Amino acid sequence: MNGKVLITDYAWPDLSIEEEILGGAGLEIVSVADSAQDAVALIDGCDAVMTCWAPVSAELLAAGTSLKCVARFGVGTDNIDLAAARARGLVVTYVPDYCVEEVSDHALALALAWARGVVWLDAAIRSGVWDPAALQLRRVSSLTMGVWGYGRIGRRTAEKFAGMGARVLAWDPVAPEGGPAQRVSLETLLSECEVLSLHMPASPDGSAKVGAKEFAGMRAGALVINTARGTLVDTQALLDALDGGTIGAAALDVVAGEPDLPAALVAHPRVILTPHVAFSSTESVRELRRRACEDVVRVLSGDEPQNRVPG
Repeated sequence: MNGKVLITDYAWPDLSIEEEILGGAGLEIVSVADSAQDAVALIDGCDAVMTCWAPVSAELLAAGTSLKCVARFGVGTDNIDLAAARARGLVVTYVPDYCVEEVSDHALALALAWARGVVWLDAAIRSGVWDPAALQLRRVSSLTMGVWGYGRIGRRTAEKFAGMGARVLAWDPVAPEGGPAQRVSLETLLSECEVLSLHMPASPDGSAKVGAKEFAGMRAGALVINTARGTLVDTQALLDALDGGTIGAAALDVVAGEPDLPAALVAHPRVILTPHVAFSSTESVRELRRRACEDVVRVLSGDEPQNRVPG
């Protein structure tokens, strides 16, 4: 097989796995990271474009007159102009389930760090303060955990919360029944949970789903965890809720506008931050790269990919 694959960006040190799979199939890799030119200048003559976080716009797709496939190194496709891709008859692929364990682990880790005061107590000791009574710590098995979004990752997160002995509630208007969580209305979820973990998809227009109204309906002192999409949460409304005492804390792996975070968020004493790594482990990244490349080879070989984006 002959052809070229444009890789717009990647979050790992090299392209060895991509070279093994794509190169092994006879495909040439063109990497934006290894060129002084941008993606629009490089895409002409390429049969596929693969993206991690970089936007795949209608302009970029229009420049790719030989394209047959757009592949996402990831779960969501909000950085791809799906309408433009479909209008051109392109196959769009993704890897929807490669990091279920990692993201649910990360949500649980953030919940535990908050419940047991790990981050704040560590910082206090490093600043010279030894005060075992500084925080009111929580028994995890006595907590009510809420999961907003009950797909693959939300359901696995619920299983892990339940495995700690906690009561687990979930709200999702479309996900099927089953799993360990008690299905409730959104209003009940917000008002009863002490930990709210977000696992729903981003809004198509990029607007926040959790804002002042949702924070106002939450239980006082609650923790909000976001390991899904930064745009889900209105950052200013979150800061207002924290400062006004509406909620107790936030633990965020993703933030709108990252990596340029608001100074007030970074400095806030009741916010835990990690740099968009919930998806990441040695195993998950290796699986992501392999499966994304294998589907590109399938499409360019004339076969059906394993993970075509629905629609």
